[in-house]
Amino acid sequence: MVRISDLDLIRILKEDARTPFTRIAEKFCVSETAIRKRVKKLLNKGVIKRFTIEVDPKKLGFEVTALIGVDTEPEAFISVIEKMREIEKVISLYTSTGDHMLLLEGWFKNTEELVKFVEELQKIKGVTKVCPAIILEKIK
Repeated sequence: MVRISDLDLIRILKEDARTPFTRIAEKFCVSETAIRKRVKKLLNKGVIKRFTIEVDPKKLGFEVTALIGVDTEPEAFISVIEKMREIEKVISLYTSTGDHMLLLEGWFKNTEELVKFVEELQKIKGVTKVCPAIILEKIK
């Protein structure tokens, strides 16, 4: 019996979540049912949280994609997260260690829109520092 590697299966699905189970089964030399059961198991265990898409923001008219580091006063951390969750321009939001407490991704029509957004973030009660970095190119 061929062992199906969870990591190899996830790599295939991360590359294209619409890859037919039959094609994946051929790669692993197993049945389509075996792949379907493994994916269901990974979903049930919470390893796979959801299937999603990757978007090219430029094709939607967003010329600037930025990663923005945000620091807060410790007592305001949770309230700032709650406010950030509500902001439409925040595409992704992460807590982190290292240079910043929070990292967020945003899409902007131009740099002026990014500057206005950064100014709005700085006005949020408890925010102490906002550090934007414009993404030039996504490589992987």
